[in-house]
Amino acid sequence: MRPEYEFNYSDAVRGKYCKRLLEEGANVIILEPDVAAIFRDSASVNEALRSLLDFTRSTQRLTKASGRAHKAKASRNSAGHSEETATTR
Repeated sequence: MRPEYEFNYSDAVRGKYCKRLLEEGANVIILEPDVAAIFRDSASVNEALRSLLDFTRSTQRLTKASGRAHKAKASRNSAGHSEETATTR
């Protein structure tokens, strides 16, 4: 701190705003140095995370839709495969 601020440490109160932060709800996340070097501020971190969430939601819909088709195809194939196995024995 600069000397002109003349901060009196004897008047300092430890945890003065802790209760307010807990009541209002604050999330503090510590980023690893290599990740923190990429983001200039919290807004850029939030933007990146929102983009990731949007991407995850869109691919989840695609995966669920293709998963149903894949399961139906697999069940048809496994039923046919069982018959082939039974006839070849």
